[in-house]
Amino acid sequence: MTGSLSVQRILGGALAQSGPDNVQTTRLMPKLMALEGFKQRVLGSIGLLKGKRKIDEETVKDLSKSLRRALLEADFNVRQAKELTERVERGMVEEEPRPGVKLETHAMNLVYSELVRILGTPRVIKPHNQTVLMVGLYGQGKTTTTAKLADWWRRSHGAKVSVIEADVHRPGAFEQLSQMLEGTGVEVYGEPGTKVAAEIVRNGLKKVGTSDIVIIDTAGRDSLDGDLKDELLEIARIANASERFLVIDAQVGQAAGPMAETFHELVGVTGTIVTKLDGTARGGGALSAVSTTGAPIVFVGEGERIGDIEKFESDRFISRLLGMGDIKGLIDLAPEDLDEQEAMRLTKRLMSGRFTLTDMYAQMEMMSKIGTLDKVLSHLPDTMFGGMGNMGVAQKRQMQSNLDKYRIVMDSMTQEEKDDPLLLKSSRIRRIARGSGCEEKEVKELLTQWNRSKKMMRGFRGDRKMRRQMQSMMGIDDDLDLG
Repeated sequence: MTGSLSVQRILGGALAQSGPDNVQTTRLMPKLMALEGFKQRVLGSIGLLKGKRKIDEETVKDLSKSLRRALLEADFNVRQAKELTERVERGMVEEEPRPGVKLETHAMNLVYSELVRILGTPRVIKPHNQTVLMVGLYGQGKTTTTAKLADWWRRSHGAKVSVIEADVHRPGAFEQLSQMLEGTGVEVYGEPGTKVAAEIVRNGLKKVGTSDIVIIDTAGRDSLDGDLKDELLEIARIANASERFLVIDAQVGQAAGPMAETFHELVGVTGTIVTKLDGTARGGGALSAVSTTGAPIVFVGEGERIGDIEKFESDRFISRLLGMGDIKGLIDLAPEDLDEQEAMRLTKRLMSGRFTLTDMYAQMEMMSKIGTLDKVLSHLPDTMFGGMGNMGVAQKRQMQSNLDKYRIVMDSMTQEEKDDPLLLKSSRIRRIARGSGCEEKEVKELLTQWNRSKKMMRGFRGDRKMRRQMQSMMGIDDDLDLG
């Protein structure tokens, strides 16, 4: 049933913002999302095959050249870019598409397979008896990632997690970590007045070493100088960590490779966490370069919230990157405290087109427990719901802002008005606008979006094929009783 939670939240939150006005804005907004430009260039390259029924040598060469440029502009490793495009080129010439499969789809499948091959298979890390040493240069997001990782293990596996803060050089490191993990049940050990990191680690292991997972945060530097090396070597000796994770900012590009190799020589890096994938178009460098060092990517971080981290699985990541969606990943986002029966009830109402503003508000509440609208839409195929997944980041941020604003507007409505939006005439709209601190036109915008969503969902009711697809995504075998 968890699948129904995820999909129905998307319907309620995202569709409430759909419409031709927003689609037009999408074309005007710059693409700011991490690797968004890469995706658009890949799609543009594959677009060279549009309308073609047979492949020819010239088109294959153009496709290969365009793909290589897309990879290099995203800062993928030069050798890997050359190898990938050559393999795609060979596959286009030597492999016949399956019956009924367009050349564009065939090419996209080849690109997908090659990117997954480059990034490798995911590592399985057992959620118990683990001591994890976090290393990296200054400013890579190491302390934030330490908190995210601790909470992820706690939420995903119910493990008892403790953290040792051994950064004695950055003022406030212990306070930052403690604040981020406040209320999570993760114990944070530190000695803010102590200047010897190795001593903190030794004492910390005596205090919290019996936890299922102990994560040790260490200091970073602008460069891997002699002092940092000595300190890390001593900490690594004392910790005898089962995992050594290098935390690296996606923006470093191809410098990620040499950096990973240096740390690997020092402490034997077993995995890499790539951070800040939401703020750079150069993430391809970190993704591809690090994967060749023997320290595969184990987690990726996007955003500042403590829940903005996910276990890296190359097939699902590349599927999302290329706009093909990741429904399984979307299901995994469902919080444990959502009411499944209520979720199914709202799903049926949405797909029947009978939902009210009360239902819309409940949808928005559920969606807010996942995170941002951008996070949800990134797991949907780009073509779904009129291409909403293909919107630019600026558009998604505007939509998120609208969602937040509409919830405030609905807080100023009576329950009767939310249950029957047709009651909302001029005098009521004026009262609601004053009560919510907004303009009357914003209340009317909410009603317009509600009505548009209602009509769109009625279209789903009449489209049996689409309804079956949605039910399949939600893991429902029998046809929904929509009345």
